[in-house]
Amino acid sequence: MCGTGQYGYPGPMDSRISARALAAALGGWRTREPAYEALADGIRLLCLDNRIAPRTALPAERELAAALHLSRSTVAASYRSLRETGHIASLRGSGSVTLPLQRRDPGKTQPSDGMIDLQQASPPAWPGLAGIIGEVAAHAPALVSRVGYDVLGSTELREAIAAHYERRGIPTSPAEVLVTTGAQSAIHLVASVLLGRGDRVVVETPTYPHAVDALRRAGARLVGVPVTTDAGWDVDRAEQVFARTLPVMAYLMPDFHNPTGRSMDAIEREVFLRAGERAGAVLVLDETTADLDIDRGPVAPGFASADPSGVVRIGSLGKTVWGGLRVGWIRASGDLVRRFAAARPAHDLGTPEFEQAVAAALFAEFAAIAQQRSALLRSGRDALTSALRTRIPTWRIPYAPGGVALWIELDAPLSAALVLDVRARGVLLSAGPRFSVDGGHDRHLRVPFTAPPDDVVRAAELLAESWADVKAGAPSSMVEQYESVV
Repeated sequence: MCGTGQYGYPGPMDSRISARALAAALGGWRTREPAYEALADGIRLLCLDNRIAPRTALPAERELAAALHLSRSTVAASYRSLRETGHIASLRGSGSVTLPLQRRDPGKTQPSDGMIDLQQASPPAWPGLAGIIGEVAAHAPALVSRVGYDVLGSTELREAIAAHYERRGIPTSPAEVLVTTGAQSAIHLVASVLLGRGDRVVVETPTYPHAVDALRRAGARLVGVPVTTDAGWDVDRAEQVFARTLPVMAYLMPDFHNPTGRSMDAIEREVFLRAGERAGAVLVLDETTADLDIDRGPVAPGFASADPSGVVRIGSLGKTVWGGLRVGWIRASGDLVRRFAAARPAHDLGTPEFEQAVAAALFAEFAAIAQQRSALLRSGRDALTSALRTRIPTWRIPYAPGGVALWIELDAPLSAALVLDVRARGVLLSAGPRFSVDGGHDRHLRVPFTAPPDDVVRAAELLAESWADVKAGAPSSMVEQYESVV
């Protein structure tokens, strides 16, 4: 939901969304009848996914009706439904404004409340983490003797990260590493330094939505390159996009791409590298999932550019160890690292010393961590794949050799309706359009396999029940038209 716990007007608006922008964000919203409730559900999902921020002013009823080719009474009924469920507040003369999430809203429900949370796609903490934290805490006097303000990161941790890259076949010195407060902080920092308003950035579609948010906040104009579970990256499209738009940056996830689970082969890596070099673009490689191998096996990292400033790598321990350990890093040329360090104080003044000490100790155990993660993810993947193929045989369930999720193709473009329906049954998911750069993916659904096997099997059972109801309630023309195409 979008509220503070009160259904009243939330005060001054933070932003405004136009009717045209809302219509584009809604995509294929008309997934059931009556139309006013389908529209209300579409707006609810945009709020739950944070694609419409809290305290955003919605378009006037007449404007949205014109943009969606609906009657004003249909939009008015949708807004009334949203008010009744506490998603928006309206005042005469002031319009309608979305509300922040309420405490008891499903979007904030915790798994302990009986919900199966498959939105975060993050495994539980590595079992040995608590012991490492205890050992580091025993040396607290030495930690608190440090100043605590260090925008580069501790020497010990930067050395450990550099050694980790060396083992992967990527020669690295500690001077080429900057420690951040998680990977998202690294993406924001890189974008703020390398991008100006209006600069073009090549991104995969689908892709990691929070990276898209960071790039757009920096003022970037995004250009999508398709990636699919079957065919991988569209390299022809990529070469055309680089040559035509001359982007400043490309944001890529070459290993166990989120959400498709694909990894680039050697040819794909080389195509992107050379296209980026010709365009003068910096390739920013998000490697936060690179160590989540289940049964792919090792591959050459690629992207060995002649220009050391042409490739930036971002990593973190969020997926491999624990999402609550907010330690990430940037691996780049020494010159770029100095630029990032100079710009960092505008964002934060360094990564907490205690978390850095824990992270440095964890790298000594990395082989055991990777092995445990592989076994954990394999059990979840196999259980989810088997359950979905048994219960919903009309869905296309891909093979995922690693990563955190399945990027499933549904047999009708009803992803958003399904996510809302199954949420009411106790499963939290994100719809396919959430991962899109320029709209679409209404017939895709990301289902993580990071939860325990019993939970993902139960989630599959609830998805099967929900899918039957969603398809039955959808306009027959939508389902029949899609089935005739496939």
